[in-house]
Amino acid sequence: MYLYHTLNNGIRIIFSQNSSNVVYAGVYIGVGSRNEKSPAEEGIAHFIEHSIFKGTEHRRSYHIRNRIDGVGGELDAFTTKEETCVYASALSQHLERCLELFSDILFHSTFPQHEIEKEKDVVIEEINLYKDSPAELIYDDFEEMIFGRHPLAHNILGSKKNVKHFSSEQLSRFLHQNYTPDKMVISVVGNVEFKRLVHLCEKYFSHTDVQPNVKTDADDKVEYQRFNNTLNKRTHQVHLLAGCPAPTIYDEKKNAFTLLNNILGGPAMNSRLNVSVRENQGFCYTIESQYVPFTDAGLFYIYAGVDSDAAERSTQLILEELRRLREVKLSPQQLHSAQTQLIGQMAITNDSGLNEMQSIGKAYLNFDHVDTLEEMNRDILNVTPKELQAVAQEIFAEDKFSFLYYK
Repeated sequence: MYLYHTLNNGIRIIFSQNSSNVVYAGVYIGVGSRNEKSPAEEGIAHFIEHSIFKGTEHRRSYHIRNRIDGVGGELDAFTTKEETCVYASALSQHLERCLELFSDILFHSTFPQHEIEKEKDVVIEEINLYKDSPAELIYDDFEEMIFGRHPLAHNILGSKKNVKHFSSEQLSRFLHQNYTPDKMVISVVGNVEFKRLVHLCEKYFSHTDVQPNVKTDADDKVEYQRFNNTLNKRTHQVHLLAGCPAPTIYDEKKNAFTLLNNILGGPAMNSRLNVSVRENQGFCYTIESQYVPFTDAGLFYIYAGVDSDAAERSTQLILEELRRLREVKLSPQQLHSAQTQLIGQMAITNDSGLNEMQSIGKAYLNFDHVDTLEEMNRDILNVTPKELQAVAQEIFAEDKFSFLYYK
């Protein structure tokens, strides 16, 4: 059971009670790399995520770092295509400390130029690290190719050139235009009184004025590009990424497709791709599939790192597993086993207070409601063999797939 409250300025609060002496708190903001509206802005959402810790009207960077770390807690943040999240874990008695600091860095950051200059070097090294990781970089290249000129194609980290040119004024302008109360959710999981949580949120977040409803140009409709490309990266193994369009987060096919993805290439050792390509053939160490839904688009990926001599055969095996899901309906026993496995995985994931806080925060941001674990289990159990096969036939059609190889 989740508890909800909305502040007068539109900031929403979601809370889940547990018996832990650790509280997990975060602020989700519905702003990510897709909100960067010009080439010169690409990477700014992620750079702001770094820079809000560098100084406020009330604190220097040293004091921000030590505000949570000093009591044994952990403070962090991340940026995706569509969200930014600032979060902390600490003993329950330090909840107010966490919320007060969130408010300070989100609404009172000053982006001191001397600190920004140092942080540019940090982010540039993050970009360098990413470029040295082909198993991660290949996803960015794939998304740039499949989304074309759409904002979802943006690399979250941006370019070194852009990072070098970001200024305090530019960061402040983007933050104030985008970090508005209507786009914010405060998510908390812990053993605290909900009444006290609401009081603290009112104390530290209600001062922010309701923003006028400023209309912005909507993103262009997503138009997927199909391709089969090979890039010479001089890697020790071939990195293979196959992918296609997938349901959005609002699509009624999402539950069935989530189950399909888990059957095909989920984290369990008995996933079909793992058995076929790794266990039976020994072609790879890593093979997995991922389903990433956005608000108006979705992507499905299959990634494998294989020996160059096994790349062609591995691709054939992947296509064979996709064909099997299209053509062979699961038996009731197979479906029940797959449903039981996914329900167990979701329970284990939600058993972490941090995972639950992030999960419900993102869900509330997008849906203004969060299903309980029992409701999600019910949705998974309601998927039928016929529905599963129909979704496989629609999404896994071979002529919808694109391929990218690093060699």
